[in-house]
Amino acid sequence: MVYLLLLLVPGGLVAAFAFVGYCFGTLGRIGPRQADRVVWLRVVAALLGAATALLYVWGLVHLVGAVMDVAENGADSAPLRPCRAPGWEQRAQDPGSVDYTVRYLPIRFVCETGDGDGHVTDAVPDYLNPGVLGLALAGAGCAGAARLASRRPGPRATREPSR
Repeated sequence: MVYLLLLLVPGGLVAAFAFVGYCFGTLGRIGPRQADRVVWLRVVAALLGAATALLYVWGLVHLVGAVMDVAENGADSAPLRPCRAPGWEQRAQDPGSVDYTVRYLPIRFVCETGDGDGHVTDAVPDYLNPGVLGLALAGAGCAGAARLASRRPGPRATREPSR
C-alpha cells in the first residue's frame, strides 16, 4: 500500500509540472498580449489542473505519514495511532480498531473495527477533499469554456451591399 502511495506522489508532481509547463510554454510562444480568450481559458485551466494535482499530492503525503505511523508503532500500536481521533477511547473499548483502509477518491484514512464498522480519521485535513473537487471542477469548467469558445465562428466580414 505504501508503494502505491509512493508511486502516486511523483506522478502527481509530474502532472503538476506538465500543466505549469503547458501554461508558460503557451504564453511564452504566443505572448500574453497576443493571447486571445481561448488561450487564456486554456492557461487558467492548466494552472487549476496544476493546483489540483499539488493539493492531491499534499493529501497523499498525509496518507503516507499515517500509513508509516501504523507500520512503525511497535508497542504503542493498540489502537492504531492514526485512529486515535477525539473520542477514540470509547471506540477502543468497543470492538477496537483492528485494521485500516486507504481510500484515494476522496482521500481518506479509514480505521476498521472488529465488528466490520469503520470511521474516518483526521489524518487528512478537512479542507483537502473539497479543495481538490473545487479546483478540478473549476479547471474542467475553464477547459470546457475554452472548447466552446474555440468552436464559435469568429466575427464575420461585412458583405458588400448587393446592387
